[in-house]
Amino acid sequence: MTNKEFKPFVPVETSMKELTFKALFLGVILAVVLGAANAYLGLKAGMTVAATFPAAVISMAVLRFFKGTILEENIARTTGAVGEALAAGAIFTLPAFIMTGVWKEFNYLTSTLLMLVGGILGVLLVIILRKTMVEDATLPYPESRACAEIVKAGQGGQSGAKYVFGSMGLAAFIEIFKNPNGILIIKDSVKGFLQFGLSKINLINSKAQVITSGAKEAVFSQKGGMVLQSPAASPAFLGVGYIIGFKLAAITFSGGIFGWLFLMPIVLFLMYNDLLPFADGGSGWIEIAKSAYSSTVKPIAVGGMLVGAFYTLFKMRTSLISGIGRGIADIGAAKGSSVKVKRTDKDAPLGIVLISIGVIVLCMIVLYNTFTHQIGSAILAAVVMAIAGFIFAAVAGYLVGIIGSSSNPISGLTLSTLLIAALLMVFVGMKGNPGVAAVLGIASVVCCVAGVAGDMMQDWKVGHILGGTPWKMQVGGMIGVVAAALVLVIPIMLLHEANTIGSDALPAPQAGLMAMMSKGIVGGEMAWPLVISGMFFAIALILIGSPSPMLISVGMYLPFNTTFAIFVGGLIKYIADQVAKKRIKDQKDKDVVDNTGLLIASGLVAGEALVGILLAALVVGNINLSSLIGLPADFHGFWWLGVLVFLVLGYTLIKYPYRELLRSQSEKK
Repeated sequence: MTNKEFKPFVPVETSMKELTFKALFLGVILAVVLGAANAYLGLKAGMTVAATFPAAVISMAVLRFFKGTILEENIARTTGAVGEALAAGAIFTLPAFIMTGVWKEFNYLTSTLLMLVGGILGVLLVIILRKTMVEDATLPYPESRACAEIVKAGQGGQSGAKYVFGSMGLAAFIEIFKNPNGILIIKDSVKGFLQFGLSKINLINSKAQVITSGAKEAVFSQKGGMVLQSPAASPAFLGVGYIIGFKLAAITFSGGIFGWLFLMPIVLFLMYNDLLPFADGGSGWIEIAKSAYSSTVKPIAVGGMLVGAFYTLFKMRTSLISGIGRGIADIGAAKGSSVKVKRTDKDAPLGIVLISIGVIVLCMIVLYNTFTHQIGSAILAAVVMAIAGFIFAAVAGYLVGIIGSSSNPISGLTLSTLLIAALLMVFVGMKGNPGVAAVLGIASVVCCVAGVAGDMMQDWKVGHILGGTPWKMQVGGMIGVVAAALVLVIPIMLLHEANTIGSDALPAPQAGLMAMMSKGIVGGEMAWPLVISGMFFAIALILIGSPSPMLISVGMYLPFNTTFAIFVGGLIKYIADQVAKKRIKDQKDKDVVDNTGLLIASGLVAGEALVGILLAALVVGNINLSSLIGLPADFHGFWWLGVLVFLVLGYTLIKYPYRELLRSQSEKK
């Protein structure tokens, strides 16, 4: 149902500079920078944060110096924010090529083509869906409306840019002295091994000592233990926790507690005698625990993520079916329409869009043929990609309209595609690395499609509210996709060379899940007993009404100090809300606190991520900052400086939103 009474911020009849070089140039820079920052965050924490807000604020701040219009700011934001969406699609799937062994190193050309095709296809597919979904008054678009309000407020001189850039600088400064590739004087996290006392248990194992003659059971002595870790002193992780809020941060951390403080002590207790010959003090047990966690608990987490992803889609089934139906109906309506449209309704020509989609599908047959070396399998892969791409573009766009881009379950949509593709590859006889490569190739494109489609719909809704011209925003989005796709592989390659994707430094949980599922199904290497137990664990969570089994499973997959730091960020958000609660009188006051905190937290994420990528580049270039200033190779920083980081960041995230609230209220008077 279309809202006919809607009037945009910039009237339809107004002629204003919009699709200009300066707007596009700034947007391209933002697409690359924010895309790289989110690639880093996604590989480290398994999450990305919506770039719409920081892109909007930075666009306002920069274009103000060049006397840019509000519609130029809109184009810059739309062009720039798409980099984050493409990064999400890339880091959730491309590292899986490395993790499965299909690639020995990142292939720049193939990686870029997969992102380019997925990104462009994502923009093209939601052009078809834009009018129906953006103008649907029943869809709340929470993040789009919040961003539009920030932009409107910025026209009065209050952009909030100082908070974004200030927190970026603070996070960058901390990361230089915290990152092992920088000048390491801040100890990121403290960990130790707590060994339990001697226990006896009736069970049979390889080291069992029979105490009673003729006993049917073996009695053996075990000690066991558990790894204890502090939260990582990470501005980015605290920023993520603050952005997602206390509840979601606590849910994520619960997975870490379940995995590291419940399951791992059981594993180490039962395996203690077998592992004892390989232990060498506390540090040895820590390394053993990390290895045991990867081989036992992570497959359980994968099973949980699998069920959690499908359960998420199942809960949204009504919205998904409705969204797909609207998209199909809109195609027919657009073809039959010859009415002259006004500026704020004018999309890119539908004929060109459909032809472009067809050309891309044909190109994908050629690309997939390089994976499968069988033209029939390549055609099947391209058809699956095209169908899944359209369905999940509609799904992603519709879900963004309901829950916002930050909560869009892209990994769940991609996993659904991956399972279908893997089963089809097995059915047609594709096995080994070619089959795995084809499956991951399909998943990569669809993941990029879903990410970009959701982000574009969110940004186009902002533009709709502000009075932007759709076809100009679509051109901006396309340019942003191309720019980000050409560059994003480079920071991913640098990070992999400096830290190795799949390690504790860059665990890449979603990519690990894709790798395990594709290789497990196609190659027959799935640790099914553990995966199935994880699936039943998620089912049990669903039965008791537990919130987000998917997020709990992701928390099990991530390093404990990561989920702990995210939880601390959520806790800081809770404290900030409680501090401001007594002074908040209306919704506008609440928005001031929320938006200010959001901008600061976004800056923390971007600042750490960008410096992390820069330091990784220095490592690849054989430049070690610590050795240059004479720090000993075995020096790992001071733990008390890590505590100071938490205090400084907590103070910043609590004080400045509250101060902005007081300033806003004083202006009302």
